[in-house]
Amino acid sequence: MTQTDYYELLGVSRDASSDEIKKAYRKMAVKYHPDKNPGDRSAEEKFKQVSEAYDVLNNEQKRAAYDRYGHDAFDPQKGMGGGFQSGRRGSAGFQDPFDIFKEAFGGEGGIFNDLFGRGSKRCSTQQDGSDLRYDLEISLKEAFTGVEKLLRYDRHVSCMHCNGTGSEKGSKSGTCSTCHGSGVLTMSQGFFAMRQTCPDCNGTGTKIMNPCRVCQGRGCVEEATKTKIKIPMGVAHGMKLRLNGFGESGVRGGRNGDLFVVVFIKSDKQFERDGDNLHCNLSIPFTLAALGGEINIKTIDAEAVLQIPSGTQPDSILRMRGYGMPNFSTGNRGDQLVHIGVEVPKKLTSEQRNKLEAFALSLSGGEKSWFSKIKDSFQ
Repeated sequence: MTQTDYYELLGVSRDASSDEIKKAYRKMAVKYHPDKNPGDRSAEEKFKQVSEAYDVLNNEQKRAAYDRYGHDAFDPQKGMGGGFQSGRRGSAGFQDPFDIFKEAFGGEGGIFNDLFGRGSKRCSTQQDGSDLRYDLEISLKEAFTGVEKLLRYDRHVSCMHCNGTGSEKGSKSGTCSTCHGSGVLTMSQGFFAMRQTCPDCNGTGTKIMNPCRVCQGRGCVEEATKTKIKIPMGVAHGMKLRLNGFGESGVRGGRNGDLFVVVFIKSDKQFERDGDNLHCNLSIPFTLAALGGEINIKTIDAEAVLQIPSGTQPDSILRMRGYGMPNFSTGNRGDQLVHIGVEVPKKLTSEQRNKLEAFALSLSGGEKSWFSKIKDSFQ
């Protein structure tokens, strides 16, 4: 939505507490709410921006990801230097931007629910896990054959000590005293009313009375994770592969996030890839270019014989069908395109020069002109 710094939007410092962020958001939301500024698109856009900023900074995991990567933390198309990024499913980078309105006003028609006395549903205690991103670099040869890679990364998993409940064994959770179990708070100012997620229970409606001593009530802990992934042959640069459930664990019964592996292919010294085709350069003697013949040439997986037609000109492109990359979907191979360069000897013996001059004089028209240029380059 916006690339303006979230802390600047709310007017708080980067070390601001959650209470300071909540207070700043309430002030900005009241000022720019569309109901208070009917027809003012600028105010509406500002309200969207501060709501987005609060949605991120009021969440511990989202704020940590934002502090580390900025707005890129929630963009699935950008690779992070650390190999992965975290973005809550349904949060910035994966959500409908108008979900912020639903959270702020309690779902469909939220503000009218408060104004006309209709209640809201109790919020679910379940929270889905965050999706993670892992940037994987492979060689062109590995992209050709396919390869299995071992991934190592850190993620949050369900706390084994409390089974993800966030409470010490034998203890129970109580009703949140701040929102009285509704999961939301309502602020009213005259005719204007606004609802937001309860900051004390994060919208769950419950309060942990005796937090788990291992996870401190979060229900999850950070863990070093290893998993293998099979990279299929023909994978393209920038292609995303999805591992379901290998993201961060859900909280209190929520489903796990997914791991998105983005494949980057290193440049190759011999070949340049263009879709399923491979380009390479080959220099041949000028005699072979003139007379034609065969020459051995390396391909991505073997060695093959290339037919050189007689009269091949410099910068010609010869196509070797079926010697390119396999197509990711069909498995059919593309072509290898060979860019021809012609080698001209720098020195000739007297006998070689005389024979070449005699040959040049025996030619006619344009071909003589071509050999004349070769002759001139010897001098």
